[in-house]
Amino acid sequence: MNIVYTPFIGVKILEPQLHEDSRGFFMESFNERVLERADILLPTKQENHSLSVQKGTLRGLHLQLPPYEQAKLIRVIHGEILDVIVDLRNNSPSFKQHYKIVLSAENKKQLYIPKGFAHGFVTLTENTEVIYKTDEYYAPEFEGGIIWNDKELNIDWGTFEPLLSNKDRSMPPLTEAMEKFSDRNGGENLVKTND
Repeated sequence: MNIVYTPFIGVKILEPQLHEDSRGFFMESFNERVLERADILLPTKQENHSLSVQKGTLRGLHLQLPPYEQAKLIRVIHGEILDVIVDLRNNSPSFKQHYKIVLSAENKKQLYIPKGFAHGFVTLTENTEVIYKTDEYYAPEFEGGIIWNDKELNIDWGTFEPLLSNKDRSMPPLTEAMEKFSDRNGGENLVKTND
């Protein structure tokens, strides 16, 4: 598995090695020893699987607040997404910046997102299936988020009219969300980076 380092501290792209022949392919999609060598510590507590039927479905921007923030390992098993993360680590050089990558069943890339990021994606194909591992359980009372079209973040999702859940449509803007994070975290923003 090839590990690609991004400009964001701690965020890494995993590129599995494919073994292909006339029958199809084989690959390792998860190898704890390889990940540990790349400083990816993901003691998996939960794995989630979503299906988005329509192209242009946007899920995000989601996160969990301390002490239940999550690191995630994202991959697409059918279709294609534009995956977006926002750095909310207050002492990070990329604080309040976003990073985008196309993940697909075809390119088989995976994105490792450390704690301290909001995460979302928009589907680029119909019937898109996404699987992601997390190092912490879902805690609904510690759930947070940011509105997808926040003016300060200015994320180009490639669509102006995505299909949204009612919950995602009513997420707060970044400024309001950061105040909430700070209130829940003793005056600090979401987390401090350890990298």
